[in-house]
Amino acid sequence: MAWQEQRYGAPKMTVRDREQQNRWQSWLVLAAVVPWCAIASLRYVITASGAGSNSRIWSRETTVALAISLILALLVFLARAATPLAAVTGGVLSAALTLGRFPWYRTALPALLALFVLTFAATRFGSAKKQELGVAENKRGRNAAQVAANLGAAGLGAAFALSQPNHRMFYAVAVAGALAEATADTLSSEIGEVLGGPPFLLTTLQHVTPGTDGAISLAGTAAGITGAILIVLVAASTLGLSLVEALAAGAGAVGGLFFDSLLGATIEPRGWLNNDAVNFLSTLAAAGIALVLAGR
Repeated sequence: MAWQEQRYGAPKMTVRDREQQNRWQSWLVLAAVVPWCAIASLRYVITASGAGSNSRIWSRETTVALAISLILALLVFLARAATPLAAVTGGVLSAALTLGRFPWYRTALPALLALFVLTFAATRFGSAKKQELGVAENKRGRNAAQVAANLGAAGLGAAFALSQPNHRMFYAVAVAGALAEATADTLSSEIGEVLGGPPFLLTTLQHVTPGTDGAISLAGTAAGITGAILIVLVAASTLGLSLVEALAAGAGAVGGLFFDSLLGATIEPRGWLNNDAVNFLSTLAAAGIALVLAGR
């Protein structure tokens, strides 16, 4: 409003303005994730091709893992859930999460597939109401930075596991926690916007409009925690997590979910972080909490 500009100077920065101003953070997340996951995957493939007496088995399983990652990337693109570059980013991260263990259904891939199904359904759920509220996702799907922000922490954990196979279970707990938090974050916001009613800020408990940074709802939070539990159950069964490790991964996911809301309600509105940075830091927090609670 004109009187606000005269009294306070420049008009208040909008969410879109903040995101554009901090676009460099999205590129930083991409640079911190994709090259390292690609390098770790490539090194593993090269090593697996000359793995002595097991080279034939390793080569076959490696080919299967790469083929699955390629098919998954194509499906995501064809479903219009991601842009072309985002689909490639997802394929690289999928490869890092699938390589290193065989068969493929004993890797983090089943948890990643469960994440995709749950988040895809949640994004499409109540689309008419989201359009009305102005919070619907871009019809082109997620971009590369969004994919890296949500899956990057899990991808990095898997990449480190590829380079340090003796500590694979150490990273498995972190990967499970990060994937569970990414699922919880998406479900809590997408379902909460439709079923949660007026959301509120975690810091002040004041009701705000849907789509406000850091806003949560009881229905959305319940949906997010339920999604996190499902991902942890899948990851525990495929990665061989113990009960303590599974509980740690679940607690890490819930902790990361609330950490995301805290950042969104305090730092993000100030223009210090954009949404991609917040999501990436939240998944990192989930992975860290899971490792600490698991005693790793």
